[in-house]
Amino acid sequence: MTLADRLAGGEVLALPARITHARRGSLRHAFTTRADHVLLAPETCRMPRLMGHNRFSLISFHDADHGGPRGAGRGALWAWAHFAAAGLERGPGRVVALLTQPRFLGYWFNPVSFWLLIEGDALLAVIAEVNNTFGQRHSYLLVRPDLAPITADTRLTARKMFHVSPFQDVAGEYVFAFALHRDRLAIRIAQVDGAAGIDTSLAGPLRQLTAGAILKSALRRPGGALGVIVQIYWHALRLKLKGVAYRRLPVPPEKEISR
Repeated sequence: MTLADRLAGGEVLALPARITHARRGSLRHAFTTRADHVLLAPETCRMPRLMGHNRFSLISFHDADHGGPRGAGRGALWAWAHFAAAGLERGPGRVVALLTQPRFLGYWFNPVSFWLLIEGDALLAVIAEVNNTFGQRHSYLLVRPDLAPITADTRLTARKMFHVSPFQDVAGEYVFAFALHRDRLAIRIAQVDGAAGIDTSLAGPLRQLTAGAILKSALRRPGGALGVIVQIYWHALRLKLKGVAYRRLPVPPEKEISR
């Protein structure tokens, strides 16, 4: 059974991810952390116990959290529309899946989630859905010019359009790499701006999500997304103490998605 078949059949996969983040340039800063993600097809997913769909639970997934404006998203329909506009329509064996951190006791925040268009075991296109801590969102559509599958050797670029960190300029470009397998997913993002920039990676095994796994995750990393936002502010404080200049919040891009 292919990965697309598993997701289309309703399976929800857990991805306990190892995340690295390293700042390049004159003032360097790096850290490694872990966060629990899920990979699911919103249109067909069957939630395990302790996970709710559009309702409160220990962890939960809400369609309105993704796909369009924050808090008023259209979920997978939004992603399908943008993939179709790029030339990748719905078809047999294709599924749109979302890699994201679920809500924890109702609390939600995701620095970045990824909409994945999967056919069989192949990755055809990605939308990187980026959120900042100022309540804003912008997405990047990533697809090869010839619409061929994205492999581990593929490098996809996008001009940086959106203010993510107050310690970085909105300048340069992103270079994305994705390695999708039936039982593992790895993502690398390099933000390149001359000698400065950021290198980020997210990787981990893909396993069936069960109630037991949810409970273990809650005990191992309590707070879920709340822990992520705490880490963001903690590292922001460390950067400020290192003397990194603070940038004011610029006007966000007019379009909700770019490529």
